[in-house]
Amino acid sequence: MSEKVRNMFADIADDYDRINGILSFGVHNAWRKKTVKESGAKPGDRVLDCATGTGDLALEFKKTVGHEGYVLGTDFCKEMIEHAPGKAAGKKMVVEFEVADAMNLPYDDDDFDIASIAFGIRNVDDPDVALKEMARVVKPGGRVVVLEFGQPKGVMKHPYNLYSKHIMPAVGGWISGNREAYTYLPETSAKFPAGEQFLEMMKQTGAFSAMRGVELTGGIAWVYVGTVAQI
Repeated sequence: MSEKVRNMFADIADDYDRINGILSFGVHNAWRKKTVKESGAKPGDRVLDCATGTGDLALEFKKTVGHEGYVLGTDFCKEMIEHAPGKAAGKKMVVEFEVADAMNLPYDDDDFDIASIAFGIRNVDDPDVALKEMARVVKPGGRVVVLEFGQPKGVMKHPYNLYSKHIMPAVGGWISGNREAYTYLPETSAKFPAGEQFLEMMKQTGAFSAMRGVELTGGIAWVYVGTVAQI
């Protein structure tokens, strides 16, 4: 992982949740619920949430897999993940959290039913490697689920571009004191493959027998679901 990216997230970790809520107007909560629904998660499943940050998607999965299920959240930035256990405890949820790199997961093959990553795949040094690693630790027939920003078109395109290029850096920078971080995040979103391009990236890994994408909020975000192939 890029040390620069790690340090950036460490610097904004304390304000990350508050700024996310303000900048997304809370819609990121609906996106996470949709991600869990599209994953096909069910009670008793074992879930690995990579780039879990402060743990929100891991906690959303826990609601579905229940007490009989297991959720492990990992992140390469310990300053981010340090906020997660307290959130889980506050919701009376048993979720484990560990520092781990999505490109080098320290888990056995076929260990999980689902592996997920939300708004993190574009920040890894090599997304192909991360996708293959996530597929490796998931049982054949299980799912790798990716929630990531896209590039909206049509009526949403110009308002979103204005918002992401100008308002997000200004507001995020003002609250966190790190304008560079909230300039970097929308810039990487604008450049990262979305829609059919990302599905093609998944296909090229050779790790999936089927892939599909679900557009959210006019293309501002996407959920991608890959079914792990039999080896």
